[in-house]
Amino acid sequence: MAAPPQHLIVVGGGMVAQRLVEAMRDRDTAGAWRVTVLAEEPRAPYDRVALTSYFSGRDPEDLSMGSPALWDDPLVTLVRGTPVVELDRAARTVRTADGRTWAYDQLVLATGSSAARPPIEGSDLPGVFVYRTIDDVAALRGWVEEQAARWNRPVRGAVLGGGLLGLEAAGALQALGTAATVLQRGTHLMSAQVDLGGGEALRRLINALGVAVRVNTSTVRMRANRRGHIGRLDFADGGRLGVDVVVVATGVTPRDELARSAGLAIGARGGVVVDDTCRTDDPHVWAAGEVACLGGECIGLVAPGYAMAEVVVDRLLGGAAVFPGADTATKLKLSGVDVASFGDAFATTPGALELVHSDPVAGVYTKLVLSDDARTLLGGVLVGDASAYSELRPMVGRALTGDPSAYLLPAGTTGRVESSGGDLPDDATVCSCNNVTAGTVRAAVTEHECLDVAGVKACTRAGTSCGSCVPLVKKLVVAELTKAGVSVSNALCEHFAVSRAQLFDIVRVTGLRTFSEIIATRGAVVGGRGCDICKPVVASILASLDDGHVLEGERATLQDTNDHVMANLQKDGSYSVVPRIPGGEVTPDGLLAIGQVAKDFALYTKITGGQRIDMFGARLEQLPEIWRRLVDAGFESGQAYGKSLRTVKSCVGSTWCRFGVQDAVGLAVELELRYRGLRSPHKIKLGVSGCARECAEARGKDVGIVATDRGWNLYVGGNGGFTPRHAVLLAEDLDTATLIRTIDRYLMYYIRTADRLQRTAPWMEEVEGGIDGVRAVVLDDTLGIAADLDAAMARHVDVYEDEWAATLADPEKLRRFASFVNAPTTPDPSLAYVPERGQVRPATAAERADTSVLVAGTTLAVRS
Repeated sequence: MAAPPQHLIVVGGGMVAQRLVEAMRDRDTAGAWRVTVLAEEPRAPYDRVALTSYFSGRDPEDLSMGSPALWDDPLVTLVRGTPVVELDRAARTVRTADGRTWAYDQLVLATGSSAARPPIEGSDLPGVFVYRTIDDVAALRGWVEEQAARWNRPVRGAVLGGGLLGLEAAGALQALGTAATVLQRGTHLMSAQVDLGGGEALRRLINALGVAVRVNTSTVRMRANRRGHIGRLDFADGGRLGVDVVVVATGVTPRDELARSAGLAIGARGGVVVDDTCRTDDPHVWAAGEVACLGGECIGLVAPGYAMAEVVVDRLLGGAAVFPGADTATKLKLSGVDVASFGDAFATTPGALELVHSDPVAGVYTKLVLSDDARTLLGGVLVGDASAYSELRPMVGRALTGDPSAYLLPAGTTGRVESSGGDLPDDATVCSCNNVTAGTVRAAVTEHECLDVAGVKACTRAGTSCGSCVPLVKKLVVAELTKAGVSVSNALCEHFAVSRAQLFDIVRVTGLRTFSEIIATRGAVVGGRGCDICKPVVASILASLDDGHVLEGERATLQDTNDHVMANLQKDGSYSVVPRIPGGEVTPDGLLAIGQVAKDFALYTKITGGQRIDMFGARLEQLPEIWRRLVDAGFESGQAYGKSLRTVKSCVGSTWCRFGVQDAVGLAVELELRYRGLRSPHKIKLGVSGCARECAEARGKDVGIVATDRGWNLYVGGNGGFTPRHAVLLAEDLDTATLIRTIDRYLMYYIRTADRLQRTAPWMEEVEGGIDGVRAVVLDDTLGIAADLDAAMARHVDVYEDEWAATLADPEKLRRFASFVNAPTTPDPSLAYVPERGQVRPATAAERADTSVLVAGTTLAVRS
């Protein structure tokens, strides 16, 4: 009989705890350990590094990490909102605030740190916040919104601390519409990461964003206003600053109080003392992350915490891992400010040389720190242009090829050295967040058959945390595929040597309107006849550009299986029928009509996730008659079969819901009627929520709209499926007309530039400039194509016709809907069904062979 698993308790529910549990479940294939995570916060671990994005995402779920399935593992227990208050090392137990006692075999302290509060008079006044947890930023946002409603002027905010976290907090305040000032005691911003020259360049960039900066400023007192809230800051030099909100971001303090009370060794500046295996002086207690004091210091970065978690797991499973040392490279995640530092940024290595490029006009300051022979890279500072960060950071401690100064040239400049990834040593760390080396990325391609960046990310975790290494990962993947002889061409297929986006432009500009013309004049093969890849792509492009019917003439031969019959083929050879129900709004008469059709044709019916009704089990020859009934009842094709708009899901909005602030259903109906029939590289789904509660799950859609008191927030690039993505904020508080115009442009820009079968989420990762680039195109018209995009969408709206209504009016098109050419009215005898839960479903092979089971054709009547 196998021994029961040992019990590992993790105290703390942060990012390091999550990594530790993931590592344990990945490596502990024998199930030797069961893990219990005791989390103080009332939620699963989330991405604290991306906390600032809460102000654009507006939902804690946007910060969730990893797969939720981790917490469903039978060997993993996550206990939320349950702080540990006592550690009894002798009994090997911990006691939680709810009075429960938990026994452990091994214990890991991953309690992280708390925001430091300097001993300044008045720092406990209402309106003074720290910036550490989701609850902190949620409270900050609520306060700012309250102040904005109270004062007839912009809210005045200040951030104490000009470090990494302080600048992110200032960006958050500004995003909330606050007039923000950063107060830094030292000589320059981010003084722990960049030198004085870089700090000055950074100050100019921050000022350009509209955020004021005061350096060499020490706050000595916080004064209350008449309401007893924060109202003024007094400085040591006698200066003052009126404020309505203050964020304290002056550092963190290790959460070592549990270890202190249990008698564990504590570092001179706090933190639980551990050795290089992350074990404390108690053989049954470990510490990882910001609470661990290793070599006399606590490290406030997530990447070293992840490394510690991996070390602990390795040791618990009998390994011999030791902490490899901390990579303290950092990159500021503030929109519009490009800052990074890595390695020996302050040139403290004896004999170190500094190579500096400074362009105050362009707002760029870059510096490389080199060994005394000017060959080996020791570190660097990049301000204003950090595009070289992902390539330079892995090269720390290695000799650079070529002239080092060439690495500092602005991106895109002739002569700048840019690594292809192929010259990077295998042991060079590419992703410091997840400790993934170049060799691991290469192995993912060569040994695990990952043929794209998405596959490598899923296989290695590279690029899944802060994402700064993704450009380098992509280069490594391309280099390895090229080395293996795998073509990385953007060619659509053997018949067209151009990408889908290039082919779209060719067809649009040349005016070619048939596949025969296109392949004859633009094909890569003389006399080529096309294939299953290029034919549907050309059909989609023509449908996007033209008003012709998908079954018109030659186009009918280009369509794939579902488009060819304008229905979805099911596993048993029958088809499903989905009428369009705009915005999910349907009348009782409409429901009766659908129900009568389903009843008369004995179709299995089911409500879809897109708020419409799917009817299954229709035979090919039945499709025209089913659709004739539906069209007569006022329904149109739902185009569930096409790479086009599927649905616009909505909540009931302000019309019925007491929380709704806008008419979500009205907008959803308007959008669905506007974009119905719009052909695209992949299916498109929209969602409209009438308030921030987001009942329509709009941010899981390609285009999501969430109502605000002042209009609509627009999110783009979300999807469900195999790799779920949350949409990201494109624009805020738009009026309805501007919202629709922006969606018009976004969809048309996507249709024109996306690859074949590429949904908006991966397109957003690859399109030039990402979300900022898309925003510039559709809102600021930086490419000068906005009018063209507007015109293209206007044309689509003008020429739309329902595909099924048009088909029913054309006898030639109706001839396609016959099971057998020589017996068009004969049903397919291979279709067989059995009753289940009051409806029918396809019979299994065993049921077909079992004569005791009732098996019948698709007209099997089922009575309840």
